[in-house]
Amino acid sequence: MSHTEKKMLWWGRSDPEYSRNGVLRQHLRALGWEIADFSPRVSSLGDIEAALRRLPRPDVVWVPCFRQRDVSAARRWCDRKGGVPLVFDPLISAYDKQVWERFKFKEGDSGAKRLLAWERACFAKADRVLADTASHVAYFAETLEVPREKLHLVYVGADETLFRPAPARTPGAPIDVLFYGSFIPLHGAHTIIEAARIYQGPPVRWCLLGDGPAKPACQQAADTLPNVVFEARIPYTVLPERIHRADILLGVFGETQKAGRVIPNKVFQALASGRPVVTRVSEAYPAAARQSEAMAWVPPGDAHALADAVAAWASEPARLAARNQAARDLYESCFAATVVREQLAAALDGLG
Repeated sequence: MSHTEKKMLWWGRSDPEYSRNGVLRQHLRALGWEIADFSPRVSSLGDIEAALRRLPRPDVVWVPCFRQRDVSAARRWCDRKGGVPLVFDPLISAYDKQVWERFKFKEGDSGAKRLLAWERACFAKADRVLADTASHVAYFAETLEVPREKLHLVYVGADETLFRPAPARTPGAPIDVLFYGSFIPLHGAHTIIEAARIYQGPPVRWCLLGDGPAKPACQQAADTLPNVVFEARIPYTVLPERIHRADILLGVFGETQKAGRVIPNKVFQALASGRPVVTRVSEAYPAAARQSEAMAWVPPGDAHALADAVAAWASEPARLAARNQAARDLYESCFAATVVREQLAAALDGLG
């Protein structure tokens, strides 16, 4: 089968421009996949709608991130079409999110047990399951009971048409320390505010960009802190330029179990842009990241450790250019398009 003959049906009510989706769709096309989109009006009835619309049989059906509710209907349709392989790229576990991040259910109670059983059944319907970190590979295997041979690690990476290194920046005073995100619990933005409050190093400006649930409380907590600046959300295409005006990027500092299993989009994007990152300790990262001078690691929720890490880097502004280069080197060796594309090709090997 030649590259141009491989057809994929992208099944689910998803945002194709979301970072994970957008990056992988670029790689899929580069690997020779032709992608057709199907967004069912009602997830649970997607197979009926697909039959009524007489969708042609693809070589593979792909259910993208966050779309657990689309898997069952997609599986039924795949079976009716003679066993079309089904690939699921969940990115997160619904059980993990509701029990260990939002705390909607307590582990072991009836609601949690029902959710876990439902999600296990959902994951079991896929022929291949992608995971964005080694920690998620382990979690999907151990908690969601996905056979290891079905699981494939595919890092998120970054859109390299946007996130590229810029000429070395001469750090000014104050040093620009940038966090951007949607202010969800995983981010631990309150830890950043507290770090700014107790910070005692060389002058820095703590910038928090974006919008989300925790932002009002963060703004109130930072009301008397002149070294904290809040910036409005900006278009995605402008984000690389803002990263390049920063000296140090901040990752996530949340204390939830889920926060310890992810490598956030912002970390990939910062490294691709050639900027060093301070973030919480996590086993999700490869060993090369834990050893790189482009990364500084602090315990989750530890404002003192965060303040100290930023102060240590701010005290050596002449080292920031080397850290910039180390950031891009780390990205190239572990997370670049070539790496992610190889992982994706391996995950799809033998399908289509």
